[in-house]
Amino acid sequence: QLANVRAFLAYMWAHPGKQLIFMGAELGQESEWAEARELDWWLLEHSEHRGVHDLMRDLNRAYVDSPAIWSRDDEAASFAWINANDAGRNVFSFVRHGTEGSTDLVCVANFAATPHGDYRLGLPSAGRWDEVLNTDAAGYAGSGVGNLGTIEAVAGDQDGQPAYATVVLPPLATVWFRKRAE
Repeated sequence: QLANVRAFLAYMWAHPGKQLIFMGAELGQESEWAEARELDWWLLEHSEHRGVHDLMRDLNRAYVDSPAIWSRDDEAASFAWINANDAGRNVFSFVRHGTEGSTDLVCVANFAATPHGDYRLGLPSAGRWDEVLNTDAAGYAGSGVGNLGTIEAVAGDQDGQPAYATVVLPPLATVWFRKRAE
C-alpha cells in the first residue's frame, strides 16, 4: 500500500495544480486523522513509514528546485502528455515546461506491480537526463529498482516526442527526469 502512496504523491506533485494532502499522509498514517488526538508519530519507527516521510521531504525539495513544475502552473501550455494511453502497462507519462531558460521535467508513473525493464520513453530532446526522483528508491523503503541516476536519450520519434530513451520503470513507482545542463 505504501508503494502506491509514494507513487501517487510524486505523480500529484508533478501534475498541474496545487497539492493537497490530509494530515498524516506525510507519514503514511493508517487511521483517519481526528482533531481530538495527535498524529500517529510512532509510525516513523517503521522504515516503510519513514520512507514516506523522507519522500515528502525530498518531493518538496525537488519541487522548489524544478521551476518547470511551479513557474507556469496556471498555464495550460506548461503541461503535455507524453503517453496517457498505455493502459496495458499501467503507465502515464507527461512533461512539464517551465519559463524560458528553465529545464523541462518529465514524470513517468508506473502503477503496475511489475517493473518494466526496457520501457521506451518519449522525451522532449536528446541528451543526458538525470533521474531526479524515484519513489522506489531503497531510501524510501522501496525495492531499489531504477536507472542508476541517469538515462541517455537519442533522436527518434516516440509518442510524438523528438527523442527517446530506454528506461527502467520500477514497480508501483513514479520517476522524475530532468535534462542535464550541457
